[in-house]
Amino acid sequence: MDMVFSFISPAHLAVAFGVALVAGTVKGMVGFALPMILISGLSSFISPDLALAGLIFPTLITNGMQAMRQGRSAAIESIKRFRIFLLVGLFFLLISAQLVRVLPQEVLLLIIGVPVMAFALMQIAGKNIVLKNTNRRVEAAVAAFAGLIGGVSGVWGPPTVAYLTALGTEKTEQMRVQGVIYGLGAIALLFAHIGSGVVRAETAPFSVAMIVPAVIGMWFGGKLQDRIDQAAFKKATLWVLLIASANLIRRALMGF
Repeated sequence: MDMVFSFISPAHLAVAFGVALVAGTVKGMVGFALPMILISGLSSFISPDLALAGLIFPTLITNGMQAMRQGRSAAIESIKRFRIFLLVGLFFLLISAQLVRVLPQEVLLLIIGVPVMAFALMQIAGKNIVLKNTNRRVEAAVAAFAGLIGGVSGVWGPPTVAYLTALGTEKTEQMRVQGVIYGLGAIALLFAHIGSGVVRAETAPFSVAMIVPAVIGMWFGGKLQDRIDQAAFKKATLWVLLIASANLIRRALMGF
């Protein structure tokens, strides 16, 4: 164990597993926020590069589980419906992943946090942004933004869930669509960061180990999610978005 995780102490590893458990629970309830919680929590006591590496395999596995919860055919239909989002997001994710070592983290955190907080506050205040039909230009723009920030930080959930919420996507479908979008994005993120050097022989075992607490948390969160209705689901989603975006802005301004 010491040889495999020579870059992290046993105490910090235990804390990392606790962060993954919490992240999985939140994801099981609202369908997203696992990478956000992991990158925020882990980077408070380990390097950002290692934190980014640590979230990749748990993100990949949990999103695969989420995407396939209603079966393969439902997942394929979601891929067809949101193919523009997936293709555009993938393109920008692969490009931005190569910037992970050069873009100032404070700038990135503000780029993610400010618009997501504005959206969440407007929705909570009752000033809803509603898209009655899928608009290809809006879908492509949101996908590009999500891909750009996702490649650098591993976090592409907030703009994606904001878009799905604005569409008024039904709870079960929204959970599945998020799983499909994030799952395919996680595959791209894995290969992108093999290329960037973030995922390598020294960091991959740590990321694999993080799968177990994340999956346990997701199972528990899924049990809770089954008990809440559409209105409660939307409210919970918005509050998670608000808290997450506030934390990102805090980190950008205060540096920790």
